[in-house]
Amino acid sequence: MTGSNEGGLSRQDIVLVDFIFSEDTGSKRRPVLVLSSAEYHHGRQEAVVVAITSNTRRILPGDHLMDDWEHAGLPLPSVVTGIIRTIKQGMIGRKLGFVSEKDMIGIEVNLKTILGLLD
Repeated sequence: MTGSNEGGLSRQDIVLVDFIFSEDTGSKRRPVLVLSSAEYHHGRQEAVVVAITSNTRRILPGDHLMDDWEHAGLPLPSVVTGIIRTIKQGMIGRKLGFVSEKDMIGIEVNLKTILGLLD
């Protein structure tokens, strides 16, 4: 399923998340890619996401340099990282856009590799 415009949280959505610092001294708003499905979101209060960074100088294992970052609603060239997190849906702010099918294919290949899920 591609990102939806129905207002609900969908797989492939790029959303802003308020990450609270571990010292509880504040928070920082960051974009993330939603990996989990609508069914998962309906039955839980969490979402599975991966971090996105505009630091394109260093690509690490599991990272994907986005081709269609503008289409996804990101202001700068960006990398979807191999950093997977489960967050509370209440941490999610507004939707920026959604990842193109082309980028999602590359992201899924990287995720399968880092999780050892290759066929």
